[in-house]
Formats: sequence, structure tokens, C-alpha cells
Amino acid sequence: MSDVPALDPNESDPFEDIVAAETDRDPDLAVIEAGSRTLRTQGGTPQADVPGRPADPEVDRALRAVEAELATRWGETKLEPSVSRISALMDVLGEPQRSYPSIHITGTNGKTSTARMIETLLGAFELRTGRYTSPHVQSVTERISLDGAPVSAERFIETYNDLKPYVEMVDGQQEYRLSFFEVLTGMAYAAFADAPVDVAVVEVGMGGSWDATNVIDGDVAVVTPIDLDHTDRLGGTPGEIAQEKSGIIKQGATVIMAQQPVDAAQVLLKKAVEVDTTVAREGLEFGVVSRQVAVGGQLVTLRGLGGEYEELYLPLHGAYQAHNAAVALAAVEAFFGVGSERPQPLDHDTIRKAFAAVSSPGRLEVVRRSPTVVLDAAHNPAGARATAEAVSEAFDFSRLIGVVGASADKNVRGLLEAFEPIFAEVVVTQNSSHRAMDADELAAVAVEVFGEERVQVEPRLPDALEAAITLAEEEGEYAGAGVLVTGSVVTVGEARLLMGKG
Repeated sequence: MSDVPALDPNESDPFEDIVAAETDRDPDLAVIEAGSRTLRTQGGTPQADVPGRPADPEVDRALRAVEAELATRWGETKLEPSVSRISALMDVLGEPQRSYPSIHITGTNGKTSTARMIETLLGAFELRTGRYTSPHVQSVTERISLDGAPVSAERFIETYNDLKPYVEMVDGQQEYRLSFFEVLTGMAYAAFADAPVDVAVVEVGMGGSWDATNVIDGDVAVVTPIDLDHTDRLGGTPGEIAQEKSGIIKQGATVIMAQQPVDAAQVLLKKAVEVDTTVAREGLEFGVVSRQVAVGGQLVTLRGLGGEYEELYLPLHGAYQAHNAAVALAAVEAFFGVGSERPQPLDHDTIRKAFAAVSSPGRLEVVRRSPTVVLDAAHNPAGARATAEAVSEAFDFSRLIGVVGASADKNVRGLLEAFEPIFAEVVVTQNSSHRAMDADELAAVAVEVFGEERVQVEPRLPDALEAAITLAEEEGEYAGAGVLVTGSVVTVGEARLLMGKG
């Protein structure tokens, strides 16, 4: 993918050492050079936070009315695998999703953090960005971002009202009404066209082929690590899940592929060959060269498609975030044509400043000190394992109390087993979502994993937080105990509000 200076044959290449240690793929699978196109530049300074409720009572009422109308539609877990309804909506809107290039992101874990990094990198190069991610942490408006910041409540309401007649028109023509996620996707694509944006960064909701976002043809298709989640809808093995997720890979695109299980990698590369795309794989064409823990995050050296980018400060914790950063960097390089049309790497200082400005709310986010309270939206076993490893590396807790509120449709036992080695005690609770597992049912599973003496039940999240903080404080002000709130994006979002964020 790039011209890299030759190493002394007697010296060890640290990147190759990493490949040998971490890559679990068929080395004979073909790889082609990555390439895309360069875009014009427009302004946009990335910002990132999670919005709270609107301060203006009238705006708040209007937003609640929109939220209430959206809530009457199918939720995100009720699906009819088809893009017919969203395609019909795009048709009556004049195909807004085709008015800008896009980077499309699928995978099991890391999609939102990777999307935020891509958005920040593009913004640093003065491109106007639109980002569509899900689910939201606190406010539905945060799903649609322009120039690195969630759209205002006023703009969200205006976009909904503009689309409402067309949505109702499509509803009347289809067997099923447009779902909550389909309407939001239509709103995002319309808002991006109206802005207008130079590039859209779009995260799938679930899967790929029949996901509502898949009416775009991404110039770059990003596949973050695939693991077992939504197995009732996507398949029971990484390979089966990859089959569905490979649907975002379109003719002539560039595929940026994070490290994958072998069966998933084979499926993705087969699809890439079928539609004549270019492919770059983490651990081969790009990857993490080195990383070390730093105050508030980590210092990483990444190998991109155009060479190495040394000593980048990333204000996020965990090895998995370093790998997300490598994927994001490669995606942006591919978008700009680095490695094919453009032989030189991107400007190092711009990359350095962009990564230093990255944020990912609800992902190992510290919201309180003394005792330290950390929020993380891990909601499946793979995510929980990554979080547990990152917590152990980044925080020197003498004792860690877990607060867990999970969804009933998840692999709750697997999630709890991943956290068992790092939690001294766990407080099980439930969030306000209709999908939340009952606290007593969750407690029954937790007792099997942790033992009865390590489990406390507090059905209300505020009580669970208070109980966990009290347990952490039992060691004294300077003892170094902490609290990790996890299990669901909804749990983290509600805890974030309770802790005074947003």
C-alpha cells in the first residue's frame, strides 16, 4: 500500500512482530492497493459532547412531541429485513444520499468510536462532515451530527417536520410503516444534503445488507471487529454475521478491514473480490506499531497506508481504541487516495492534533473522582472483555465495584463472566428501557457467576449508583476503589445524566 524504507535484514521489524503476534488470518488471501478520491475543502471545526434537554421550554415540548411520534413506530429491535421502505423514501426525497461521498461503517464493536475518530480527522483537514451513529447515549439528536457536533434540537425538529409528509406518503404505499430507525436515517441523509456536507460518516444500525443505511454506496467501507451479537438475526458464527455485514461493500469501493476471525475475513474478502473493490487489512497494510499508557489516554504510533505516524496522543483508554484509531486513520487515508493516487502520507501535525481532540462519550469515560466513577457502554461479551482489559491497564483500582444494567436480549451471562475477574462486587440494576432485563432476573445470573456474597440488587439505577459509591467509599478516601457502570448504552446514558453530565 505504501513505499516504506527497507529494513536492515539483520534487524527485527516491530510491525512484522505485531503481525506475527496478533494477526489471525489466512496469509494467502489476496489484497489490492487501496485508493479513493480527494475532496474539496470547506470549513468545520470538530466538537464533541452529548446534548441535554433544550433549555427553551417551547423547543423542549416540540422535541418531546417528535420523540413521541417516533416512538409509535417499530423500535430498533423489530425488523423486517428489507431496504424497500427506505429506498422509497429516498426516491420521493430526490435521493439526497447521493449528493455527497460517504464512509460506511459496520462491525460488531467499535463502530461509534471509529466513526467519531474518522469525523474528527476529516474535520481537521477542513472538510465539512455529517455523522450518523446509533444508538444515542442521552439525546436522540446526537445521532445526527454536522461539523463534529450534534444538530440542535431546533434543526432536528425542523428536519423531522420537513420529512413528515413524505414519510406519511411512503407509509401509505408500503405493507409496513417506516420504522423509527428508517425515519431517522432519512432525516440524517436529508440533513447532510441540506447542509451540504463534503462527506458523510455513516454507522450501520445492525448488519449491513438490509440495514436502512445501506441505500448509500460508500466510497470507503469500514468493517470493525466482528464477534457474536444479535445472533438471532445475523447468524451464529462470525462468518455468518460477516455475510450480512459484507453487504455494505460496493463496486469500486475501498474496504478497510479491522482484524477479524478467519471465517469472517474469508467472507469479507470473497465479497470484495466479487464486486471488484480494493482492500486493506489491519496487521498487514496498516496497524498499531506501538502504544503506551499516558495520563488521560495513551500514546500510539500507527502505520497507515502512507507510512508511520509517530507518537500520537489519543485521549481514550484501551488497546481496542488504539486499534480503532488505526482503522480510522486508514479509512481517512483511503478516502484521500493515500497509497494509490497519492504516494505521500497525510500531514503528521494535522493527524496529531485531530487524534488529540477525539472524544467518545460513554466509552471508559470518567464522570467523577473520589471515588472514581467510570462509564462504559459494553453490552456484549467481546466488548466487555475489551473493557475489562482496558480498565485493568488504565486504572490502578485497589477494588472495583460494578454497576450492571443489561438488555434482556443480550448474552448477559457472557457479559458478566467477562467482568467477573475485575469486579470485587457487583450491583445489578435495570434502566428505563422496555428492553431492560429485570433486576431480579439479572441478579439470578449474577449470583451464578459471582456468588451470592458479591451481588447486590438495586432495581432503581439511582439507588444502584449510590450503593456502589458507598461500597467504594468503605475503603476510605485515598484507598483507590472505583466504580464501573456498564452493560448497556441506555444504562450509561441514564447514569451520565444522574452524574451531572449533559
